[in-house]
Amino acid sequence: MFKTADPQARARTAERRAHTDYTGGVYGSMLSASVVVGAGAAGSFPRVQMMLLLLLTGIVFWLGHVHAQLFGARLAQRRLDRQVVWHVCRDEWPIVKAAVPPAVAVAVSPLLGLDPQGAAWLALAVAVAGQVGWSAAAARRAGASWPLMAATAGVNLVIGLMILVLKISVTH
Repeated sequence: MFKTADPQARARTAERRAHTDYTGGVYGSMLSASVVVGAGAAGSFPRVQMMLLLLLTGIVFWLGHVHAQLFGARLAQRRLDRQVVWHVCRDEWPIVKAAVPPAVAVAVSPLLGLDPQGAAWLALAVAVAGQVGWSAAAARRAGASWPLMAATAGVNLVIGLMILVLKISVTH
């Protein structure tokens, strides 16, 4: 891994990592799972459409969150400049990042011999796993104890299982 010799750059990177908020990742994973459920209720989607639906929904919700941050809470607190816009865009990016693994799961599903319905189930499982992973990463980054990390992962797993039950009830 490339390490910079600039101590200020290292300090800025460490501070940014310390303040990283994984809420968008958890939210984006739930959103992706919901997109798969909603698309499944409409019938079998071709893989390319499912991938685009996942990615574009993530981007649209990212833009919505950026807008809300910039013109909601931020505007009341300070003047907008390029740096503020950049930071908000970066901070909300995990919403989009969370949509990528389920979309990749759909893309590789033919290699696993899955039909479009199987691809949707795989994408849903990946989204739920991402939701659990993002929540555990958030707890870890916040310095939570192992029991608290397990609890937050467990709560997110239960929420993910609720989404799975919703898919079963909607498609049957």
